[in-house]
Amino acid sequence: MSTMLRIDLRSGAVADLAVIDRLMRDAFEPRFGEAWTHNQVLGLMAMPGVWLTIAEIGSEPAGFALSRRVLDEAELLLLATAPMFRRRGVGAALLRSVISDSGMQGARTLHLEVRDGNDAIKLYRAVGFDKVGERRHYYRGVDGKAFDALTYRREIS
Repeated sequence: MSTMLRIDLRSGAVADLAVIDRLMRDAFEPRFGEAWTHNQVLGLMAMPGVWLTIAEIGSEPAGFALSRRVLDEAELLLLATAPMFRRRGVGAALLRSVISDSGMQGARTLHLEVRDGNDAIKLYRAVGFDKVGERRHYYRGVDGKAFDALTYRREIS
């Protein structure tokens, strides 16, 4: 029997970048080339329409979502869950928050891109995302091996 975790969500800021860096390092396997650099995240956060959501369990950072909206479209740029909190509702809570926030900001569709074979695809499909495209050999791991990216879209009501 598993107990439900209390997942607290809060808005993040540039001051949270060290937490984001650590979560990405722990959550994204280098062999897939999915993690962003500190400067990539910092540069994006300075752009209009970008927001960061942090998930915490107790005082422990459990995950984050980085998103942006341009006109009536939003995009989930990064979603990471700390390995110790996977399959415990953190990713789903972050994703529901991004969907809600996108709609409140006027977005009518939400887009995301995910590596083919990533377990998160099950979560995305469960909340209404449909596959709309594919980018061959988009991600490049540290060993140079390439992995396909799948693009998904969800209408926001």
